[in-house]
Amino acid sequence: MLNVEELNQYYGQSHTLWDLDLEVPAGQCTCVMGRNGVGKTTLMKAIMGEVAISSGSIRYDGEIDLTRKPIEERPRLGIGYVPQGRQIFPLLTVEENLRTGLAARGDGVKRIPERVHELFPVLEEMKHRRGGDLSGGQQQQLAIGRALVIEPRLLILDEPGEGIQPNIVTQIGEVIRRLIREDGLTVLLVEQKLPFARKFADRFAIIDRGRRVAGGGIDALSDALIKEHLTV
Repeated sequence: MLNVEELNQYYGQSHTLWDLDLEVPAGQCTCVMGRNGVGKTTLMKAIMGEVAISSGSIRYDGEIDLTRKPIEERPRLGIGYVPQGRQIFPLLTVEENLRTGLAARGDGVKRIPERVHELFPVLEEMKHRRGGDLSGGQQQQLAIGRALVIEPRLLILDEPGEGIQPNIVTQIGEVIRRLIREDGLTVLLVEQKLPFARKFADRFAIIDRGRRVAGGGIDALSDALIKEHLTV
């Protein structure tokens, strides 16, 4: 579904991503892991076109080279994105927040898909409440729901469990599995919580100092790898 090859990225004179390779198979959840500041979020932003890359390729759905597509084209190709920190609109209602996502659809549909409310019933219950009045967990569900209104084929989540209560983290993991199982969605996520990754991801990739240093099926995420690359 998504193939990143020999990706290099700079912030000024700082070389952030080094010849990075990443494969995200269709119909699975791939979890990108690593300590803080190693380039995980930069990689997600590069895939979404929010930061420029200096070399390498990002291929989506076979032969589509995302590096040649403008940033606004990604959602129209079927890529949903939930950035770190959620970035909802606090003064808009839940329903208005969801409707902002519809503008990114390429087919002109103006109706929020029922699937969003089926997966996150709280968004229907609180549709007239302002986004800024929701709890952190509810805001994360709103951010994911907003990404899902485009009915994506690939969903990218940057730290979906950050700063929210454990029961909501579990709900989000269960929604990820439902989307994969029932809708055939492909999921790429950044996540630091080891129990979450081991329970809900199919594959992992570890980044260290801008390089991919390990990866494979989630069963191959050994204690030795965790100690070397993930513990602080």
